[in-house]
Amino acid sequence: MIIIMKPGAPASEIEKLINKVEKLGLTVHESQGANYCVLGLVGDTSQIEPSQLYANENVEKVLRVQEPYKLANRLFHPEDTHIEVEGRVIGGKAITIIAGPCSVESEEQVTGIAEEVKKSGASFLRGGAFKPRSSPYSFQGLRSKGLELLKIAKEKTGLPIVTEVMTPALVEEAVEYADIIQIGARNMQNYDLLKEVGRTDRPILLKRGLAATIEEFLMSAEYIMAEGNENVILCERGIRTFETYTRNTLDISAVPILKKLSHLPVIVDPSHASGMWWLVEPLSMAAIAAGADGLIIEVHNDPANAMCDGEQSIKPERFDSLVKSLGKVAEAVGRSI
Repeated sequence: MIIIMKPGAPASEIEKLINKVEKLGLTVHESQGANYCVLGLVGDTSQIEPSQLYANENVEKVLRVQEPYKLANRLFHPEDTHIEVEGRVIGGKAITIIAGPCSVESEEQVTGIAEEVKKSGASFLRGGAFKPRSSPYSFQGLRSKGLELLKIAKEKTGLPIVTEVMTPALVEEAVEYADIIQIGARNMQNYDLLKEVGRTDRPILLKRGLAATIEEFLMSAEYIMAEGNENVILCERGIRTFETYTRNTLDISAVPILKKLSHLPVIVDPSHASGMWWLVEPLSMAAIAAGADGLIIEVHNDPANAMCDGEQSIKPERFDSLVKSLGKVAEAVGRSI
């Protein structure tokens, strides 16, 4: 249930209403907009009749929320959420660029790529230390050593780190190194993991599952937010369809849909969406044109010999060219890089 207060409603009256609702065993989330205040009620709201609320002269409107997701719902939070990480804002006017190798392979590799992507305009460094792979015989990542190498790369470049965790047991260690914790597509519905990262103070980059619906995706975000961490970044990374030419199919329509349904920032992963390096540029442009708040792109200095996903990684010089091209697209839609 949503309660929209009238413009200029006294703070003291809003507080009284919140206290009254909380006595009924409900949780209230307050969202203060430029001209109004919105109260989002979570719990069994069947005991509340809208007519009772309309009796309060400070109440403008009462809405029942049909969707199962509440905290991630734009009705609960009409204003866009902006997530700040070390002076960088995700979800604002500027497009966020996250770039780096699929897997951390060595200090020289990850620091070299970090320096290159920073020079080109990336604001975050991505790098996998723990790698969920389809085959148990594939490279699984350097694990803790990989986190240490990411820390070195950050010390040398100043770029905040985005890295993935796969199990609840790894979260505590990852928090020591990561500025943003990534939940991969395969773990989108790993509810114990979602709850665990929901108890941290790190922003969470949540990737859409391989065959997840929009509602299922937002419900996974809800799991994180319900634990107290409302800094969630939604990532469309392609879904599995009957098409086999590409690794996945980028659901570009998910970007405006998610922006309509939710207040959370939305970014796109064109690398995993296509699985082909030459499609990264056109898909990145399409994502920005569709309203994405950012991109997460795989960059490798030697894709042919990469230990993971070399076929979908672009070289630093091509990344540099891409960022320049994206600037023109961003400007056309009223954004900036």
